Amino acid sequence: MPVLFLGGLGRSGSTLLELILAQSDDVCAVGEVVHLWERGLRLDERCGCGERFSGCPFWTQVGARAFGGWSTVDTDEVAALKGQVDRTRHLPQLARARLPERQLAAVRRYAQLYTQVYAAAAEVSGAAVVVDSSKHASLAFALRWAEGLDLRVVHLVRDSRAVAHSWARRVRRPEVADAEAYMPTFSPVQVSALWTVQNLAFDVLAARRAPARLPVARIRYEDFTADPRGTVTAVRQLAGLADDPAALRVLDEPPVLPRPAHTVAGNPLRFARGPLRVRADEEWRTGFPTGARALVSALTLPLRLRYGYRGGSRPANLEERV
Repeated sequence: MPVLFLGGLGRSGSTLLELILAQSDDVCAVGEVVHLWERGLRLDERCGCGERFSGCPFWTQVGARAFGGWSTVDTDEVAALKGQVDRTRHLPQLARARLPERQLAAVRRYAQLYTQVYAAAAEVSGAAVVVDSSKHASLAFALRWAEGLDLRVVHLVRDSRAVAHSWARRVRRPEVADAEAYMPTFSPVQVSALWTVQNLAFDVLAARRAPARLPVARIRYEDFTADPRGTVTAVRQLAGLADDPAALRVLDEPPVLPRPAHTVAGNPLRFARGPLRVRADEEWRTGFPTGARALVSALTLPLRLRYGYRGGSRPANLEERV
């Protein structure tokens, strides 16, 4: 079953890309499934459609088909498995060509939970491809060990300074219904470390050949915003979807209103009901303090150069498909 995994560090355009893909009937976008177990099942936060997770007809059907109902899922077991498998510190082990039998069993058990969700989502929606925008490299590495899963990966990259500026903002989480909650913020040093580790991990994932080599395409946010039609077309091709002009209609002028997607967690953009406009956010060039910008520039220099981000200029026009 084809599953398109959007990976990279948050604030790199994954939610916008996912919502655009979701406007086509052959795509089912489910948001960040990595957070489903906590934010959906335990906290009953809002789905991208506006309903609470427990009251969303789509997710109710998915739970019934995947597990015989969400009440049968042991969230404590899932949390324990996540601790054993889905953490950045486990990346060196997950990147191996072979895993010890005990570790392989835990990884496959954890990956199977996701596979069941994907299969049920495809069945309920009737879509040909499911999109998971979980982003976490450790989850992508775990899923490569899943049985019966045709995983394709989009590695989204954005200039580290723009990402650091975005993570310094205080952003409200509208999916929390009963309280005022905000997304976490990170310092320039923290973002630099996260940006380097996550992006480097996806570079490693693209090079792994065992247990199977995954199709991985690296796409820069700046190239996406400069050519959204070309980017969406390339992503659909990676997912094995037909070249369909109707899939790009949401990008037409005058803009059309998008249909809501049943996404779990993600950028607050998923709750916006206005037209989806793809525009580069360049506020960091003037709004990011000079000292913090210089610090991030220095700490992320090697990978910035690898991805074509040179000095304070816009990225070089490099072909970055793997």
